[in-house]
Amino acid sequence: MRPARGTSTSSRTRRTALVAAGLVAALAAGASAAPAFAAPASTSSTPPASASAKATSGPDAEALAAALAGLPDHDATAALLRVGGDGRWRGTAGVRDVRTGAPALENARFRAGSVTKVVTAAIVLQLAAEGRIDLDGSVQRYLPGLLTEDFEPITVRQLLNYTSGLKPGASLGDTVEEGYAHRFETLTPRQVVAASVAQGPAYTPGTRQTYGNIHYTVLGLLVEKVTGDSYAHQAQVRIFRPLGMRHSSFPAAGDTGIHGPHNRGYDWIDGKLVDVTDWNMTDRFAAGDLVSTTADLERFLVALFRGRVVPEPQLGEMFTLPRVPDAHYGAALERIEVNGKVVWGKGGSRPGYTAAIAATRDLSRTLVYSVNSTDAKGDGQQAAAERFAFPAFNR
Repeated sequence: MRPARGTSTSSRTRRTALVAAGLVAALAAGASAAPAFAAPASTSSTPPASASAKATSGPDAEALAAALAGLPDHDATAALLRVGGDGRWRGTAGVRDVRTGAPALENARFRAGSVTKVVTAAIVLQLAAEGRIDLDGSVQRYLPGLLTEDFEPITVRQLLNYTSGLKPGASLGDTVEEGYAHRFETLTPRQVVAASVAQGPAYTPGTRQTYGNIHYTVLGLLVEKVTGDSYAHQAQVRIFRPLGMRHSSFPAAGDTGIHGPHNRGYDWIDGKLVDVTDWNMTDRFAAGDLVSTTADLERFLVALFRGRVVPEPQLGEMFTLPRVPDAHYGAALERIEVNGKVVWGKGGSRPGYTAAIAATRDLSRTLVYSVNSTDAKGDGQQAAAERFAFPAFNR
């Protein structure tokens, strides 16, 4: 990978030091105003093969490079991008650690948040293809005693497409600020679901679509009950190992770190830029506990859309919207239109990290990114999508 044009190694090093100094000052002093930021610590990219290819079918390389320019800044400390299909593009910018100013790692592992749901949906649909799960079978059938008599039958398909009518479960904090003090505590999936059940149903199953973690938390418990195995191990043997996703995993219960090379995550909390990398994500389970890399997720995305992970007709569930008002999710995947293109994908965020996978159905364009957003659980996820997804699907 080559450095961005017109940026020398020495000048990048000096600018990295300036950026790191400003961010460290924010970490130490907690200034209410944003610190001054310099140009990106490092960038690298592989643009489309030719100018004509770029003009007709490739991503907007100039816009993508501009999106990376200036990192780290107030909104993000690092970003990793992989665009594939008609015209490949790679980009890395920002810093690995604001205290040292070390350049961001291209192969960094990160918390993928709700991208996890696509892995969970794939496992459930594999089990359906094997005849071990009936998508029209009920939660009450597979997990007796989990729900009370207040609930009408909820099908596996309704969990997959977010129409189950379950209310949100327990949480250690609805915001990063609230959760930070509890970041080393453990909340089990069963506790999460029990808090949801105690509230009763939100609506009749299959009549509305309401996105939320609770649907996939229950699906994770379903996978464990049907297979007699842990969800994490099922993900390893069914998805990660067969696809060669060597850097993807689910942390052990209570494990707060990201193991292996990674860029540290930060969030603005009470006017201070705080390191939020170490955090117990046990409560997110099958809805948002995945640690991965952009290369691994690109491999998964392409294999999934090509039918190598989930066979037809089960794969069709991912691209089928339920017949309810304003539906825009199939099984895990969201249908969106970007610059006139129909794109299917999934984003996710955890404190300090936001990520996404997305592609056209024919794989003519794919996108995977990880952004170390400093407001990942607030406006950071949407801001990252606008900053990186739109240019990736611009042509």
